[in-house]
Amino acid sequence: MTFDFRPSDLPTRRVKLVDTHCHIHEAQYELVGDDSVRAMWLRANKPDPDDMIEEAKSDGVTRLICVGTTLPDSELAVGFVQERPNCWATIGLHPHEAKHYVGKKEKLDTFEALASKPKVIAVGECGLDYHYTHSPKNDQKEMLRLQIELALRHNLPLIFHVREAFEDFWQIFDEYKSARRRIRGVVHSFSATQKELGQILERGLYVGLNGIMTFTKEAEQLEAAKKVPNERILIETDAPFLTPVPFRGTICLPKHVRVTAEFLSDLRG
Repeated sequence: MTFDFRPSDLPTRRVKLVDTHCHIHEAQYELVGDDSVRAMWLRANKPDPDDMIEEAKSDGVTRLICVGTTLPDSELAVGFVQERPNCWATIGLHPHEAKHYVGKKEKLDTFEALASKPKVIAVGECGLDYHYTHSPKNDQKEMLRLQIELALRHNLPLIFHVREAFEDFWQIFDEYKSARRRIRGVVHSFSATQKELGQILERGLYVGLNGIMTFTKEAEQLEAAKKVPNERILIETDAPFLTPVPFRGTICLPKHVRVTAEFLSDLRG
């Protein structure tokens, strides 16, 4: 299946869209450490995030959620959105980063305090990633539990990152059965099969779809994307990553959420 996108194909009256997951708050800032998001923005010559916001708005993408992945990054996201009326922040400790926070009470106390800041609307991205295991599995599990409990205390939804780890992820998720009705959130960057989709929907979670769907070679992923109920889809970019076709080879931008929306509309008939 190919997707032949031309700007002239877009309807004149555009539906307003939300980029539910991006990292544009990092575009012009330098965080301590070897940060893959920062490296991507540097390679793109550190574009102006306000220009990206305006370009997105021109394409009908009127709201953006800036997602934190470390303590400094979450602090940056929270500060970034305060003076930008169409942006909101999340605070998260990515599974890759888990080893840096286990047993670090001062850091974790500072992180938890961010949950009460204005315009913080979710916890994450958090979860398990066994594809790379940049952090030991047990450290990832500990930080996942910590963030689920933080979200429950503050009545916030969660953004989950789960890669090649669904079995362990569901085991932890289901430990909170007494609070399960209160665990709200999305499995971000979905790229699994109908089996995992069923597990996600059974637990009342949303499904985050992004540019992966436009270039995946996995027929099972596309079949699963067809089966997500309309009311359970959240569309995202993960900017600067996962640029959709036909813009592969360039940096992913919030405006590209429309390209993914158009592709999914075509895919789903």
